[in-house]
Amino acid sequence: MKRLGLWLAALTLLCGLGSAQAADVQLGAGDLIKVLVYNNPDLSLETRISEQGTITFPLVGVVSVGGLPVAAAEKKLAQLLQNGGFVKQPQVNIVVTSLQSLQVSVLGQVNRPGRYPVDGKRSLMDILALAGGIAVDGGDVVTLLRKADGKSVREQIDIVDIARQGQLARDVELQANDVLYVERAPRFYIYGEVQRPGPLRLERAMTVLQALSAGGGLTQRGTERGIRIKRRDEQGKIEVISAKPDDLVRPDDVVYVQESLF
Repeated sequence: MKRLGLWLAALTLLCGLGSAQAADVQLGAGDLIKVLVYNNPDLSLETRISEQGTITFPLVGVVSVGGLPVAAAEKKLAQLLQNGGFVKQPQVNIVVTSLQSLQVSVLGQVNRPGRYPVDGKRSLMDILALAGGIAVDGGDVVTLLRKADGKSVREQIDIVDIARQGQLARDVELQANDVLYVERAPRFYIYGEVQRPGPLRLERAMTVLQALSAGGGLTQRGTERGIRIKRRDEQGKIEVISAKPDDLVRPDDVVYVQESLF
């Protein structure tokens, strides 16, 4: 019995925390809500909040609830019912069944792109997890697009650095209508006397020697001498560079491995 009592107390505490979090959710256009009035089932209503942030409630008519936390909207409806003399000491509960207004968009190289709710506090890492994580071809940097003071703001966030260095302060808290975009990982191209020529993922600080390894190594006729890299400069002009094994490969480089003359 003692264990049962402790379990019930813990369950009550968890339910209370869940209710508190739900009460903090801000209502907005497009949200689907269910309104319940205790001991008044005829006043129950399931409706969608209009683009103007309003609902039409029995007896009291059009009520503006957009922008209000759930708890404040409950209190407003209760006051309207009581002030109109419709219900004495009404107890109003609002359940958000579909949260459409507070969502973020996740696009690009993730496993499940789409729109996800920011019910309560959600960080960038939280939403990426909901989206199934970054896909195999995805890069390490996530672009965050949002509006601030009427202007579009763009921020690039290196999630690998956050994880490696434990910089949780850089795990940005997301807001409604934010957009996350995960670009394809940078690539380089290798051809000539390698086992697997073609486009390959460029890893961080990858050297020419590591690029050769990613390409499956040299063929029997290949040589590490005389490797060339074709690279575009800032003006878009192609330059040909004589590469050493420890030189770094850059995004979109084209690495050419020559045939040995001997």
